[in-house]
Amino acid sequence: MQKIILIFAFSVWLHGFSFGQKGDDYAKTLKEMFEVSGTEESYQAVIKQMFGMFKQQSADVDPGIWKSLEQEFSSTSIDELVKMQVPVYQKYLSIGDLEEMIKFYKTPVGQKFAKSTPMIMQESMEIGQQWGMKLGEEISRKMKEKGILL
Repeated sequence: MQKIILIFAFSVWLHGFSFGQKGDDYAKTLKEMFEVSGTEESYQAVIKQMFGMFKQQSADVDPGIWKSLEQEFSSTSIDELVKMQVPVYQKYLSIGDLEEMIKFYKTPVGQKFAKSTPMIMQESMEIGQQWGMKLGEEISRKMKEKGILL
């Protein structure tokens, strides 16, 4: 009986170990995808913006302190963000999917897409905002035509 319990406990431990390895592999692959797709660069820009705001609020702090803090957070916070996002990405994409995306982003077209994505997103958001306002106005107008006041 002890042998059975020992074998069962070992197999549970081994399964947990292999799951941890798979999770680590997934996180590593996800981070690479973030790197080649330009996503990590966008996150780094957010970190720089945050530090810029803090520096303005606390101009009396030694610049060396800001530099060391920014370096620390630039590396560790991205790793933490990747770990936090693993469950979301795993829900929708396999590690094979990520590997295919990495291959795409390493092509000239993929690199062009990665480089253009931030500008495309910014311009698309502006257009989406204009579209939403126009749509809202049209809905209000149609409702008024039907005698419904909002």
